[in-house]
Amino acid sequence: MGDYFLAVDIGASSGRHILGSMQDGRMAIEEVYRFENGMVKKDGHLCWDVEHLSKEIVAGMRKCKEAGKIPVTMGIDTWGVDYVLLDKENQIVGNTYGYRDNRTKGMDEEVYRHIPLEKLYERNGIQKQIFNTVYQLTAAKVQEPETLERADSLLMMPDYFNFVLTGVKKSEYTNATTGQLVYVGTNDWDWELMDILGLPKNIFQPLSMPGTVVGDLRQEIADEAGYQCKVMQITSHDTASAVLAVPSLEEECLYISSGTWSLLGTEIMKPICSKESMEKNFANEGGYDYRFRYLKNIMGLWMIQSVRHEFDDAYSFAEICKQAEAEKDFPSRVDVNDDCFLAPENMTKEIQLYCERTGQKKPETLGQIATVIYQSLAECYAKAFEDVERLTGKKYPAVHIVGGGSNAAYLNELTAAKSGRTVYAGPGEATAIGNIAVQMMEAKELGSLQEARKCIFRSFGVKEFGA
Repeated sequence: MGDYFLAVDIGASSGRHILGSMQDGRMAIEEVYRFENGMVKKDGHLCWDVEHLSKEIVAGMRKCKEAGKIPVTMGIDTWGVDYVLLDKENQIVGNTYGYRDNRTKGMDEEVYRHIPLEKLYERNGIQKQIFNTVYQLTAAKVQEPETLERADSLLMMPDYFNFVLTGVKKSEYTNATTGQLVYVGTNDWDWELMDILGLPKNIFQPLSMPGTVVGDLRQEIADEAGYQCKVMQITSHDTASAVLAVPSLEEECLYISSGTWSLLGTEIMKPICSKESMEKNFANEGGYDYRFRYLKNIMGLWMIQSVRHEFDDAYSFAEICKQAEAEKDFPSRVDVNDDCFLAPENMTKEIQLYCERTGQKKPETLGQIATVIYQSLAECYAKAFEDVERLTGKKYPAVHIVGGGSNAAYLNELTAAKSGRTVYAGPGEATAIGNIAVQMMEAKELGSLQEARKCIFRSFGVKEFGA
């Protein structure tokens, strides 16, 4: 039995603590704690309850002690773009906004008054999402300038939690790149862009790479958890961790990190910042070892998750898939990337309104609504695969689907059929596995990235869906 490594994987709706270890040459994982997450309304805005999340992180660490499995290192991954502002006394300044909050509406035009979108994309290669950090900070500058004036430091979400645990402020590269504020020419903060936009440069911490040790636990935290361990910067953007865990035996492949969002793309060594790439809304997000995750955000299973809630969670996802398959001939489709599906009051009604607005048959039953979502997602995937091939100039006969959505067999079958590609699905816990893999590589329990991916393939396997 090897050492234990702890992945704290926090998503938009839940978080979990997963321990990893090497057993007979294979990686073994074990969930020890799970907790709820979600945006809360505060002052009319959607915000994150970071105090609640901080407490849950420590509560899960205590479970490791109770199980007698104390990690030598731990790493935290979360979603991207969102951040916490701290003053000189390290107290939180203002609200910790969530990316679905609407305060950034119109902030794209404010940014483009200073730098055109095409020039912005040339600098950072990140797809335009109205919730990106650059638009959030512009909203702060326009709507609440006193907040930025009080701020002494900015930490992306996982960096903030690392600070809570250690008292050390560090900014991790992969998460930082999601916000459109990192220059692809240097892989560092884009200081010139900050001057152009009038953003305060002093609040940003130097960037460091996955594998960097942040520090030991603060004594107060160690006492509460019941042990001491080192906190490590891993690929702290959840998609970066999931992509690291893609169990491909080939150097180049297509992938979908499938969950609340579907992140679809491939891994490249040099960014593609062309006008066509910008128009197709692809991002060059930072990955492990300065690789680029060339990908596109697609709305993903957020839509089916929302609909399930609106039907009072009366059906499992497997049951919903069966109902969708029974309605497979229902003809209507939606643009899953339409802004109307980002944060509607009611997803079911929004889908029905979209179909009515576009002159299509209105779905009435859960099965009809679900098949509209699944069929629309699969068709969107197939189109995006073609875009990736054209933009990279390469052919990809197969796609690896990782993350929770890899368990959606019906969607996997649709994706294979509509794209004409073989689909390999799994592992479902890719984000936590990628998080742990970075820690294991630093501990020399795994060698290169390719060795890590081979180990993941051996350890967890994949399911194959034919085209």
